[in-house]
Amino acid sequence: MLIQAADRLQRLPLQFFSNLVAKANEYVRQGYDVINLGQGNPDLPTPPHIVEALREAVLDPATHRYPPFSGMYELKVAMADWYKRYHQVDLDPETEVAILFGGKTGLVEISQCLLNAGDICLVPDPGYPDYWSGVALAGARMVMMPLRREHDFLPDYSALSPEDVRKAKLMFLNYPNNPIGAVANETFFADTVQFAQKHEIVVAHDFAYGAIGFDGVRPVSFLSTPGAKEVGVEFYTMSKTYNMAGWRLGFCVGNAEVIRLINLIQDHYYVSVFSAVQRAAVVALTSSQECVDELVRTYENRRNLWIQGLREHGFDCIVPGGSFFTWLPVPKGYSSMDFANRVLEEAHVVIAPGVGFGEYGEGYVRIGMLAEEQRLQEAMKRMGRLNM
Repeated sequence: MLIQAADRLQRLPLQFFSNLVAKANEYVRQGYDVINLGQGNPDLPTPPHIVEALREAVLDPATHRYPPFSGMYELKVAMADWYKRYHQVDLDPETEVAILFGGKTGLVEISQCLLNAGDICLVPDPGYPDYWSGVALAGARMVMMPLRREHDFLPDYSALSPEDVRKAKLMFLNYPNNPIGAVANETFFADTVQFAQKHEIVVAHDFAYGAIGFDGVRPVSFLSTPGAKEVGVEFYTMSKTYNMAGWRLGFCVGNAEVIRLINLIQDHYYVSVFSAVQRAAVVALTSSQECVDELVRTYENRRNLWIQGLREHGFDCIVPGGSFFTWLPVPKGYSSMDFANRVLEEAHVVIAPGVGFGEYGEGYVRIGMLAEEQRLQEAMKRMGRLNM
């Protein structure tokens, strides 16, 4: 029997990095010492007090039952309180907080909630490829917003086609940014709210790296902007702040109608996240945040070491203001793919070609600072020996 995939699956973007990962794994299989800086997988463990909270919760038979469909109310309260403490944002736990199976899930779901076939979604370029997946599943069309170095890697709304803006229903933003590490300020978000209000566009701000800011500057929440809740939502995840990547827990917060729609679609997909994970997340959000402060110090030390080392080897470095990524212009004469391939083949260091994040990622590579300092120093030395 011939099995035919539904049209929506045919529209999904190709997994650009699968070939790179396969190639890296082949070098590992051959016995090479490969340093993988090409992925966004946190390398440090979940703090012990959060792990202990999970252990205790797992031992409670009450957590073995189905949790409430939309998640535990106490976790929603903890998330709302966290936003109030750190971003001075008021959230109604019942109507303005949705619990997600990881931030990625919500970023895909929101397009299916808001977009019909043929609708336009404004998407940053370069940007996180899973934005594309949700738009494709909805049968909608993407209009890319170039993020250029000369514009501080912020989209220029005035450069967009008036016709595209008129038809747009949804816009993705992401600061601190993946893959660039750029950050946004209050002025940009105020302009964004004004733009969204004028054109009736829902803003979906991906705040996955919201706790990771450098040089004493905490990243700005889009929702802290006056009027932001009227036009959009923000996505947060436990993965980056608390090294809970494998736990698959995130949030969508903000506009109550969008939250209602997110909960509606999730009612048909899931019966919420395992209660023990939710209980542990409450502990993470409400207990001492020294583990988060220590994590940010670790990433900042890695950033400083990495940037200094690359500059000593002659590379032009863009200093990230947040996240755990660096965005490196490739040497003259190379495409991003050619450069990434040479670094893998000759230095046995995995880095991500920028073109995998969009057309305007060409000419750059993304490097994750997700290895201990000794390994980062080794990666620098290997790349320096390439004499590019």
